[in-house]
Amino acid sequence: MPASPEEFRSALSQFASGVTVVTTRDANGKRHGITVSSFCSVSLQPPMVLICIEKTTGSHYAFGESGAFVVNILASSQSNVSEHFASRLEEKFGEVKHTLNEDGVPVLTDAIATLRCTLRHSLDGGDHSIFVGLVESVNARGGEPLIYFDHDYHQIKT
Repeated sequence: MPASPEEFRSALSQFASGVTVVTTRDANGKRHGITVSSFCSVSLQPPMVLICIEKTTGSHYAFGESGAFVVNILASSQSNVSEHFASRLEEKFGEVKHTLNEDGVPVLTDAIATLRCTLRHSLDGGDHSIFVGLVESVNARGGEPLIYFDHDYHQIKT
């Protein structure tokens, strides 16, 4: 018998992860962004990453439509940005500093690293979709990452 959703969620809360905001745009050019902790590298050659997005999320459709997305890795000082993009606000970019890349996808100005991706695969992952992207370019400015562990934000103590 599989683990219950509560048991599974409780166990996964013990895994520390970095926090990202993943951005894209839909076919009409509307900007979309959501907080995602389900992010990891897939391959070095070619450079590929994956993100997992819940199918009931309002922005889910845009990631398939666009064919492009940006992974913005948040700094330790950006828990407010994570909360903002985790909200159900209709317009999320009005108060957040960003630029648009060559694909028209928002790039968060203060992220410690960004990865510009083109969609290579979209896979069924139960109640989530798994989007695999080819990393076209990166910008890593460095800094302390925002960490999520046991239902709360943390910082690395150096």
